Amino acid sequence: MKILVANLGSTSFKYSLYEGYDSALTLVARGGYERVSDYGETIRDAISSMKKAGHIDSVDSIDAVGFKTVLGFEKTGCVAADESVISDLRASAELAPAHNPAYANGIEQFSKELPNAQLVALYETAFYQWASEPSRRYAVPKAWYDAGVRRNGFHGASHKFVAERSAELLGRDDVAERVRSLYQKDHADLEGKPLRVVSCHLGGSSSVTGIRNGVAIDTSMGLSPQSGLPQNNRVGDLDSMAVTYVMKKLGLSIEEVERQLTKESGLLGLSGKSNDVRDIWAAVDAGDEDAALAIDSLVYGIRQYVGSYMLQLGGLDALVFTAGIGENDTRVRERVCQGLEDLGLELDLDKNAVTRGEETCISAANSRIKIYVILANEELVIARETSRFLSHKK
Repeated sequence: MKILVANLGSTSFKYSLYEGYDSALTLVARGGYERVSDYGETIRDAISSMKKAGHIDSVDSIDAVGFKTVLGFEKTGCVAADESVISDLRASAELAPAHNPAYANGIEQFSKELPNAQLVALYETAFYQWASEPSRRYAVPKAWYDAGVRRNGFHGASHKFVAERSAELLGRDDVAERVRSLYQKDHADLEGKPLRVVSCHLGGSSSVTGIRNGVAIDTSMGLSPQSGLPQNNRVGDLDSMAVTYVMKKLGLSIEEVERQLTKESGLLGLSGKSNDVRDIWAAVDAGDEDAALAIDSLVYGIRQYVGSYMLQLGGLDALVFTAGIGENDTRVRERVCQGLEDLGLELDLDKNAVTRGEETCISAANSRIKIYVILANEELVIARETSRFLSHKK
């Protein structure tokens, strides 16, 4: 089976072609385009490039296309990317304006260019659909909830992969198998000792998720990707009254407030220098106090959510770092884990210092809680879930 994974932005298109089934998928080809104005033309060019390289014989060589759809009000999970998905993406576009219209348009174009391929949508919110009602509700009037104001959660593909892989590393094949089939069949909770994991997806966009027996119990992002930890240039958590306050105090329009919260806030707003942690660390090393505050705020937020989920889970078996910062920033990992020895979490400082971009255990030998670095690969996750979805349909 050949599965094409499509990563669509408002003006960008990246693709990865995989061959195989489920956990035995192999990356065959990869490519991307910027400044896209015509998705149909871009898709045709990508197919032509894959044909010239010998990766496919024709459009019919591609069995399926998987999409990392972000948010829908009526849809979630791993589902057929049909007209109802397109309609749902457009209906909820206001909360994901950079992604939903692009995916709606992209799915339409792929259905034209690859008429015989199965189109599959894996929603970023899918992993959180079994979280408890209290964890998903805001304390707002029911009419707001009915209008879609609820805690959705994002980075679902990444956190689900961590749930599966951490279970494998900890020898819990029962949990790993449960995660693999999570979107395809009903599941009952497992008997015996629970497996409790906190997954830290730290990158340009960051979130923390608590996981029990392979299923998310809560996550730091809420209604939109604006919430939770300080993001690269997005605000993270904010008291709702701040919006109306600055509109009155600073004379800002709602459009300008939205622009500043999405473009000039987060780590960029705190540091005043950059939204890239590498640049911020360089400023910290040069003695910049604002840059130091940005790092301190990020670490504080991570620890706040880790501690919250550790309490909700009734303990912890593994803490996992993934994505760009999580996989490569040794100093952030060290500061997140600092001073937690009495709770059973102890970092091996030497292992941590040399671990960048590789899967490994970085906890001390006597640490009761394991600490892992697990490499994120959302494209592979989408390909796997697309394969599982199609296998389940047969």
